[in-house]
Amino acid sequence: MAFWRTYYHLIWATDSRQPLITPACESELYSYIIGKAYAIGCIIHAIGGIEDHIHLVASIPPKISISDFVKQIKGSSAYHLNHTPSTSALGFSWQHGYGVLTLGSKQLDEANTNSV
Repeated sequence: MAFWRTYYHLIWATDSRQPLITPACESELYSYIIGKAYAIGCIIHAIGGIEDHIHLVASIPPKISISDFVKQIKGSSAYHLNHTPSTSALGFSWQHGYGVLTLGSKQLDEANTNSV
């Protein structure tokens, strides 16, 4: 079994930076992302954001590329919100692209404290 310890701070925006992450859909979105990440073998250490973008700190195993992780999370979370009765009226979509930074374990503690 391979040993890995990776921490990535990922940021991406809603389509055209529209204020789509409303208080009504925020917990649904965050819960879905955490569950989906876990299902594909990743760990979300912190998640947060505002109406038009999201930050998350994730551990992604080496067998999954960062771009594949982002593609899966962005695509499936938009689909999920658009097919959930309480959030489907939003017409939710993500903007193309993302930002990524690497973190060390000390920075991970700070990110968890600050909830990105």
